[in-house]
Amino acid sequence: MNIAILGYGVVGSGVARVIADCAEGRCLGYVKDLSVKAIVDIRDFPDDPNAHLMTKDASQVFSDPSIDIVVETIGGATVAYDFTKKALTAGKHVVTSNKELVSLHGAELLDLAAKNGVRYLYEASVGGGIPILRPLRRDLAGNRVERLSGIVNGTTNFILDRMEHGGIPFAKALAEAQELGYAEQDPAADVDGIDACRKLAIMASILTEEDIPDELIFTEGIRHLQSVDAVIANRLGYKLKLIAAMTRDQNDKLTLIVAPHLVGETHPLAGVHGVFNAIYVTGNAIGDAMFYGQGAGTLPTASAVVADIIEIATVPYHDACEEHWRPLSPDHLIKHEDAQVHAFIRLSSAVADRVMEALSDYEPRLAVTENSCQAIEVGRSVFLSEGALAAGLAKADIARDDYAVLRILPL
Repeated sequence: MNIAILGYGVVGSGVARVIADCAEGRCLGYVKDLSVKAIVDIRDFPDDPNAHLMTKDASQVFSDPSIDIVVETIGGATVAYDFTKKALTAGKHVVTSNKELVSLHGAELLDLAAKNGVRYLYEASVGGGIPILRPLRRDLAGNRVERLSGIVNGTTNFILDRMEHGGIPFAKALAEAQELGYAEQDPAADVDGIDACRKLAIMASILTEEDIPDELIFTEGIRHLQSVDAVIANRLGYKLKLIAAMTRDQNDKLTLIVAPHLVGETHPLAGVHGVFNAIYVTGNAIGDAMFYGQGAGTLPTASAVVADIIEIATVPYHDACEEHWRPLSPDHLIKHEDAQVHAFIRLSSAVADRVMEALSDYEPRLAVTENSCQAIEVGRSVFLSEGALAAGLAKADIARDDYAVLRILPL
């Protein structure tokens, strides 16, 4: 099959490299006849071995009947959105690593693909090189997935690791991540939880077959965390992680959240370090399963893109290839303010009494003191909603920078 790559950056160049490796026999024998025919980018790469394939005119790709698959690795949701629609309308399969585009327009693009008898695949949009989306949709299709918890952003995992093991503040850990190339100069998408939120929206949409907008997911990043939070977590028998979580109750209603969580030291996610990712899934039939690996990088992400290409090249199109996300039924989501929470609140000793008083109806308990900070446990023995917790903290009238809610990830 002939392939065109739109965007020759970190991922696009990696895709070309992996396809070249396959052509030289460095993959399973049944993978044959994959060829990059065109590469579209607004930049010039005169010294690149694929320079002869370069063009700045994407319309050549859409009008070329010999091109079967378009790989979109442009990023963003403007040009990439326009080009993806043009490719699908032209009857070409599209493979992408673009989490922003899939989370915003996935339902529309999947419908457009089905209308034109082609496929829109996006394995690389979550978890980099980790096979997770295809297993969720296919291998676990016979399961009712009751819980999904993931470390799906390597940048924040690296930062929290450094805050724990290096005892350094957030700002210094972020600077290290930027120096090593793990974080962008504008790190907002990572450290504010936006990236993880988009990935959770995609996974939840697959599991529910409903289009779940990321703006409906409560999202809290790690900017407000301090190194003392990791110390407190360790003293309590936990590890501090940014977790993207979906929980399905007995009435089939979902709770969705991205926020710092305390993960029990014996939980498999507690051992995920550095820039690695992991997704922990609980199904009614399979029980517990974890998918672990490199969540970003040129070749890991390219590996996932090429896996989608191989799927298209080796599995003839049929009705079961179609994927649709229905409009979300509002009653399928539990509002964040109504969700149950069990957490430790880290705050300065000076304001601890005010918080204990404000949350007195929920049996707050002083759990640990570390230097000038205390951790108060709430929601352990009585039901506490996220809304009631927020109202109690507001009543205590403490500044946002003076506390952190460290939610406990259920076992």
